[in-house]
Amino acid sequence: MARAAGTKKAETHERIVRAAAKVIRRDGYAGTSVADVMSDAGLTHGGFYAHFPSREAMLAEGLDHAATEALESLIGSSTVRAAKENIDPLQALVESYLSDRHVAATETGCTLAALGSETRRQTPEIRRVATKRIKELATLVEHQAAGRANAPEALATLAALVGALLIARVVDDPELAREVRASATRLVLGAS
Repeated sequence: MARAAGTKKAETHERIVRAAAKVIRRDGYAGTSVADVMSDAGLTHGGFYAHFPSREAMLAEGLDHAATEALESLIGSSTVRAAKENIDPLQALVESYLSDRHVAATETGCTLAALGSETRRQTPEIRRVATKRIKELATLVEHQAAGRANAPEALATLAALVGALLIARVVDDPELAREVRASATRLVLGAS
């Protein structure tokens, strides 16, 4: 069966975006070069401009893709956990987000925790993507809280979760990392 015109280009573009999503989370914005992304995608550097007008455009698409992947993964893992263990959806979300697996998943996990402090120095296009995804995460938290948290409370919860994940990834003391996450869980869920 013959391919439709443009299909190969669209597939290649998607491969580059997936590679950019991984490299951005692994190396940060400053550490993400066009050459590295193209190499990770199994392509040569020369074909880049057939897909993107600039490095920043690639970074924005890569961030958007990475954030979508992370959000979908979080929704999936917390939904399955809530149903399987018959627990509150917010509890499942919090525990999935602050899990050992998510702490270790720097190349596939939350882009906000991986790139947050760097994002403020990026182009307006990249910051727009980040803002959109932060709003989506806050909406997810609000939805999972099922009427117990309004929008400002959902933002505060999100800030506590992202901050705890960021700190857990930064420190070199595993016990401190666990305590930070446990403290944030207690704070968010209201347990002592």
